[in-house]
Amino acid sequence: MVHAAERDIPTSPLRDHAFGADGERGMVIGPDGAIVWMCAPRWDSDAVFSRLLGGRGAFTVRPRSAPRVWGGRYEPRSLVWRHRWSTTDGPFECSDALAYPGDDDTAIVLRRLESTGASPHLVDVSLAPRAGFGVDDATGATCVDGVWTWRTGHLHVRVTGLPSAVMSADGELTALLEVPAGGRVDVVLELSTSPRSGPVDADALWAATRARWHEVVPQVTGTAADADVERFYAVAHGLTSRHGGMVAAATTGLPEQLAGSRNYDYRYAWVRDQCFAGLADSAAGGHRLLDSAVAFIAARLRTDGASLRPAYTVTGEPVPDERPLPVPGYPGATPIAGNHANAQFQLDAFGEVLLLFARAARAGRLDDAGWEAARIAADAIAARWDEPDAGIWELEDRWWTHSRLICVSGLRAIADEAPPEPAREWRALARSIEARVDDECVTPDGRWGRAADDARLDVALLLPAIRGGVDARAEVNARTLDAVLADLVHDGHAYRFRHGEIPLGEAEGAFLLCEATLALALVRLGRREEAVRWFERVRGCVTVAGLYSEEWDPEERQLRGNIPQAFVHALVAQAAVELGR
Repeated sequence: MVHAAERDIPTSPLRDHAFGADGERGMVIGPDGAIVWMCAPRWDSDAVFSRLLGGRGAFTVRPRSAPRVWGGRYEPRSLVWRHRWSTTDGPFECSDALAYPGDDDTAIVLRRLESTGASPHLVDVSLAPRAGFGVDDATGATCVDGVWTWRTGHLHVRVTGLPSAVMSADGELTALLEVPAGGRVDVVLELSTSPRSGPVDADALWAATRARWHEVVPQVTGTAADADVERFYAVAHGLTSRHGGMVAAATTGLPEQLAGSRNYDYRYAWVRDQCFAGLADSAAGGHRLLDSAVAFIAARLRTDGASLRPAYTVTGEPVPDERPLPVPGYPGATPIAGNHANAQFQLDAFGEVLLLFARAARAGRLDDAGWEAARIAADAIAARWDEPDAGIWELEDRWWTHSRLICVSGLRAIADEAPPEPAREWRALARSIEARVDDECVTPDGRWGRAADDARLDVALLLPAIRGGVDARAEVNARTLDAVLADLVHDGHAYRFRHGEIPLGEAEGAFLLCEATLALALVRLGRREEAVRWFERVRGCVTVAGLYSEEWDPEERQLRGNIPQAFVHALVAQAAVELGR
């Protein structure tokens, strides 16, 4: 059965979407006024709006005036998204946000409708939250004093601002609102694990949300792209829970290649990704993201030690195994929840952790618990550095060069901040690992190969010099960079590595993290003009809201993979900071 709220909401290209978040969950906002994705109550809960993956459930606001042209923008230093329609009746806007900061059990969606011109507007509103990825219908709907309440699955729903709405038999709330010229109407949706009570003050919620965003997102100046750095801060804070964990992205099951097999769930906190965000924060002169990353990861190390998992839920729990979802999926993909990385060993994560802790120590922000965790991470490297691991790209277990060189970088960085005795031990360990890498992973033409038994190239091999553990001007690094530019670039875009004999661009899309990596690697060698070209190239591969996914399809000029991809935003921000110096 096709429901009225959903039949007029096509699945759109990812480039047309924006994003809102409150730290505990996020929503994806499609074109023309549709919220098409949100999980509740938490990041890794089942979706209550799943239209993005072809499921039931959406929340739409749309002016009746036609013809109309849609656009949008973020309010500065925030994730408050402002739809704007240009119509024959004049301009109309809808501001969207999740009340920020959020709490564990309740999501509050704020939608403010405004006729900003000289004419009133008639606006169609339809709301159909359906828990369980669209499986659960509405039950027990009532309207008292203009406030609607009902349930869907385990969630309690409360809606204010739609007193004249009508609830259909299949659980869709619809209303026709008249927004007067120069006036506004607020619609507030609450989704909670328990019934809500008390009055709703939309003005107070909006004021608190905007004030909190301006508190956590600094005003950035002096970089190569100040607005991009501020966007990184907004995205990263939006993805970071009050429990400290930062999810890698807000979505699951968005394909990295249409009709391909790589469809993953990124609604979890990857240790590596959160280190990237903390290091970018520190490079820009901040500390909030740095502090939350240090605290969250240090707690995981003190619990799991050398068995540190690659990813956790934002509360520090294990990531569940993969399972299929009861939705059709984004076109060309099979939707899943959970992630198989939960069973992997990724050695490079320990090196990234030490880089993060060293940066915190340099800023005077590493406490005794952090130093304890640093020692645990260094001991884990000592015990496990010779083991095969899944590496940064989460592939088969091998003796990956990047994993070991990042550990060298981390050991040297933390040794520079440590007391003399552990510093000597950690520098000696770094020398031993580096000597083995030089012996087994340097090719006859004087560059690094991606593994001890694989002389092919990999953009990840440039990261150790960016992090400072390897001299960027060393001949082996310079040769590796030149070889990457010659072999892993096609039509102006960068790819992670070659998949056998398959031409670049056919096995997967261009990796946006790799393009930001090239910009940083070139900066390190003083090749600024080339660095700026790569920086500007990656900046163009975004949604209308300036958000990055993981990959870019150059032929179709489409984003691929989950959004927004935090570690891409982090490296782009770091490149902006360094290019601005």
